[in-house]
Amino acid sequence: MSDMTREDAIKKIAGIVHDVKFAMLTVINEEGHLHAHPMTTQQTEFDGDIWFIGSRSSHQVQHMQARPQVNVSYADPNRGLYVSVNGTAQLVEDRAKLDELWSDFYKAYFEGGKEDPDVQLIRIQAHGAEYWESDGKLKTLFKMARSTVTGQTDPTGKNETVKL
Repeated sequence: MSDMTREDAIKKIAGIVHDVKFAMLTVINEEGHLHAHPMTTQQTEFDGDIWFIGSRSSHQVQHMQARPQVNVSYADPNRGLYVSVNGTAQLVEDRAKLDELWSDFYKAYFEGGKEDPDVQLIRIQAHGAEYWESDGKLKTLFKMARSTVTGQTDPTGKNETVKL
């Protein structure tokens, strides 16, 4: 566990997830199984909260309503950056926030646009994260995989767990 301050941890995670187009949002379904869905990353600065726009009628949103514990993961293999964020989902009604996050991209999903009654804002309040950094080179990734299999550490990258 890192001894970073909360502010330092937020800055670190913000730097990793910045410019990553898609995230995987993992929810717990009615059978207790984990189920991941791709979500579009909002172009807002990570401040301890992650925002998504989803469909109110989707199974994913229904699962979050019943079991709000979720995980959001980001990957940028080209930069050798990976992060997994655990947190609590909240279904939010906030017109100003929807106006801030909305883009024409969502018209493909919501026939009624921003006014569509199926539009649901999702706020993930992050509790903690784990991140991995490497130089993104294939050779480094092979070294990391080898160290995992052999149990020997290899200082080819950085791995930290932070509390948010």
